[in-house]
Amino acid sequence: MSDAPPRPASATEPLRPERSLPELLSELTGDMTQLFRDEVELAKEELKQEGRKAGKAGAAFGGAAVVGLLFGVALVMTLGFMLDALLPTDRWLGFLVITLVLGAIAAVLGMRGKKQVDTIDPAPEQTIETLKEDAQWLSERRS
Repeated sequence: MSDAPPRPASATEPLRPERSLPELLSELTGDMTQLFRDEVELAKEELKQEGRKAGKAGAAFGGAAVVGLLFGVALVMTLGFMLDALLPTDRWLGFLVITLVLGAIAAVLGMRGKKQVDTIDPAPEQTIETLKEDAQWLSERRS
């Protein structure tokens, strides 16, 4: 037994012993499989987030439609009869005025819903970016 301190690795000695081609291919395959699984999970999460946004926008459209319909019917009836009592013209003219006002309100609600839909991004941007990085990493590793 020698009491000499262990020799430091020289700059020419590899940190890991040389591995065979099948070992390297096996490691690369395992890395690629894990990378693919991670990318699929990332894509799923991004799609879930965008789906939630779409669900909220759909709920806003649905709620606006139901409430707008109920409100419109009640308002048309009330205001139409009110205008009939106030104006000495035909009854239909009062109802026409009310209908035009309701059309303007519906247009405003529709534009709000469209703004919400425009914020939805169906492409999983983060996944696309990491896939580009993965492709670059693989091309660097192969060379």
